[in-house]
Amino acid sequence: MLFCTTSSGVDRLEVIDLSITTLVLLALVAFVASLTSTVTGMGGGMLLFAAMNTVIPLRPLVALHGIVQFGNNLIRIYFLLTSIRWRIVIPFCVGALVGTIACVIVVEQLVNESIPLFILLILITYTVFKPKKLPNLVIKDCNFLYVGVATGIIGILVGAIDPLLAVFFVRDDFSKEEIVANKSAMQCFTHLLKIPAYMYLGFSFLDHLEIILLLLAACAAGNYLGIKMLQKINKQLFFLLLKLVLLIAGIRLSYQLVMSIS
Repeated sequence: MLFCTTSSGVDRLEVIDLSITTLVLLALVAFVASLTSTVTGMGGGMLLFAAMNTVIPLRPLVALHGIVQFGNNLIRIYFLLTSIRWRIVIPFCVGALVGTIACVIVVEQLVNESIPLFILLILITYTVFKPKKLPNLVIKDCNFLYVGVATGIIGILVGAIDPLLAVFFVRDDFSKEEIVANKSAMQCFTHLLKIPAYMYLGFSFLDHLEIILLLLAACAAGNYLGIKMLQKINKQLFFLLLKLVLLIAGIRLSYQLVMSIS
């Protein structure tokens, strides 16, 4: 049994009990996932989710993965705080809040899941395969407000915010560190918005504190080593790795789109 009903009528998720061996393996995956996200700019979240999905049921998994990713991005922000451009992060956060509220109230009932997936695939395809003569998706700082709105909506509908953010950071006027830091700040805020929803749905973070702290410790180590590696690789290799992970995400989203239509 994965959840029980409390006296208030709200389902409360039961505590996940994992063996020591499983916890160690998940910690190793969390380390590698965090390292991957720091060096390539994305991809670690998908890797960690896939690994956790093999041993944790989906309903508590979404909440547990969300809080770990929130903490993981928060740790990365700490390491790269001086690289954050607040003039793009703040408008994004405002937009993400608006998009999340709008999706919960209105959009979720009107928009089919396949529509945002299709739009996201178009953006990924353009970013990865566009000819050199065509421009990157470079937008003004204030327009990250609209990226935030889109992220808030898509994050609720399909959960795939990492690829959406990445397509707007394949640009020459950002350093490697700025790309990783600002993406992490934006993802951190979007995960923060979901925490009250997890608590309302009956997930107890205190009951899972040991698992969360273990995975966050592994993430911290992965972030630390990843930043050391990020500082040593050149920008051309960084963008190549970012586009490669974007391509993998695109393939995964294509499968998700086909499944949502069929």
